[in-house]
Amino acid sequence: MQFYFDSRSKDCKRPFGAVKEGSKLDFYTYAQDGVFINCVVLALTHDATGRLYRYPLEYLGKSDATTSKFGIRITAPRAGLYWYKFEIYSEEGISEYVNPRTKSDFQLTVYSKDYETPARFKGGVIYHIFADRFCKGIDSGVDTSTHSVYKNWDEPLTLKDADGVYRANDFYGGNFQGIIDKLPYLKSLGVTIIYLSPIFRSSSNHRYDTGDYLQLDPLLGNEEKFKELVDKAKRKGIYIMLDGVFNHTGADSLYFNKFGSYDSLGAYQSKQSPYYKWYDFIDYPDNYRCWWGVTVCPTVNKKAEGYRKLILGKDGVIDKWSRMGVGAWRLDVVDELPEEFVEQIRTAVKSVSEKKMIIGEVWEDASNKISYSKRRHYLLGKELDGVMNYPFKDAIINYARGGRPRAFVESIKTIIENYPKKSLDCTMTLVGSHDTVRVLNRLSDYNISGLDKFGRAQVVLEGDVLAIAKARLKIASVLQFFLPGIPSVYYGDECGMQGYEDPLCRRPMNWASQDTELLEHYRKLGALRKKYRSHVTGSTNLYESGGVVYLERRAKGRKITVVANTSGAAKPLNIKADVKDLLTGEIVGQGSKLANNGVLIFESTAKE
Repeated sequence: MQFYFDSRSKDCKRPFGAVKEGSKLDFYTYAQDGVFINCVVLALTHDATGRLYRYPLEYLGKSDATTSKFGIRITAPRAGLYWYKFEIYSEEGISEYVNPRTKSDFQLTVYSKDYETPARFKGGVIYHIFADRFCKGIDSGVDTSTHSVYKNWDEPLTLKDADGVYRANDFYGGNFQGIIDKLPYLKSLGVTIIYLSPIFRSSSNHRYDTGDYLQLDPLLGNEEKFKELVDKAKRKGIYIMLDGVFNHTGADSLYFNKFGSYDSLGAYQSKQSPYYKWYDFIDYPDNYRCWWGVTVCPTVNKKAEGYRKLILGKDGVIDKWSRMGVGAWRLDVVDELPEEFVEQIRTAVKSVSEKKMIIGEVWEDASNKISYSKRRHYLLGKELDGVMNYPFKDAIINYARGGRPRAFVESIKTIIENYPKKSLDCTMTLVGSHDTVRVLNRLSDYNISGLDKFGRAQVVLEGDVLAIAKARLKIASVLQFFLPGIPSVYYGDECGMQGYEDPLCRRPMNWASQDTELLEHYRKLGALRKKYRSHVTGSTNLYESGGVVYLERRAKGRKITVVANTSGAAKPLNIKADVKDLLTGEIVGQGSKLANNGVLIFESTAKE
């Protein structure tokens, strides 16, 4: 018996993808005649409770001469994650139809009827700044006495201290004034959100080991200077997003104070410390629970009353910095945070303003993520507005390196189907970050096998290797800017910075020798995204044809089409008329071919 259902086809399921609780939901299935079917049943299971809902489909007659059609309209149940399949009762017995792509039940994401995400960020551009390494401005508010290793901008990175240990304790002095100085540069890229790596006082250059949540790192500048950055950026239409590191603090902190750096009684120093219950000691004081075994990052007990008050309370971390004008928060390692805590963070942020945004660091499909044996519910309405879209990153890079078009389309469509659109529009569409190899290096064919970190630090891409990597980056960036979500550009990627894994991907910004060709490319993308903002927040159609990827974004009766080819050979274009390439301004004729590692963007009516 031939039975057909495609969850991505409007002929089978309406509406597409995730749905709002209480909304109407139509399912249609098709069966080839030849076997008598008594009944088709939609079996829908709630993931959290295991409750099963069974809906018999109605026979709707023939969709064509040899095909029987069955259908049903249901009301979407309460918010949650659901799985569904079809039970087919026929003269041959009982059979089940599941998702042929996954060989398991289909997923249905149902989000809260009250779920809203901030519109002002959608269609924008994120620029990710590693605060110590972007730009060093002349600022009297900076205090350099708090850090021992202070380098000149052009000095090499420290890969290991003399004792062979890497401590991330070399500082180059990037600061708030430097970012203020470069606001015109960021504006020229179309940036609407500056995502800052942690800026609170810390002993490391990455500052993910927070020393004091209520105090800015003196090396960056004082509160007055930060407020100046927030205000001047906002006047240019740019919001600031802070990195909220709430799973752990630094061992060298006001709260733990392992090294006595702070004028406080830390949890490490005494069981009488007001912070003692914030941490889980296995064998006091040296054996304690910490993030992934990293002893400089002791894990915090998120149920500790004092800690919750510090993060969530009036004049606490969220309240203080949000009221100062911070527009968004990115939650570091959100998988490590209890869901109740994430919900309370959302409440704290939204109580300042519903227009503020909350992003979570999730590396997998956030709609069905399991963390520590528990299903997470990030995108159902009570937790996050969006996530870091690492599945898109992996799909883009794999395709740009010559991966199969169908694999790319499948990866992207899975996320689009699983995420509520209002979440998807707030995701960070990235191709690189402070945690990954620089995208130019990732896209190159340079062979680094056998090289240790010191060897990789000396690698400079050049010649044909660099040219191929740049061509691939142009494809990757175009896809990044026109796929759903908010493209996130890691500082320096737009001008060709190179480097392998941490800390090689965190070099000081090379202002002296930027790749002007790439820089101009990114400026064009920023301008196009601004011009076609309604399209990049509109509907999405993605498909493969003749070995080439086609991405369509539609709005207001018009569409923007991106065509990309990484097949290894020139491919014929499936276009119905001559078009103007929005990147180059050149006319591309009907019947033309798209070169290998070629990309084309054009506008047309939605019917073309």
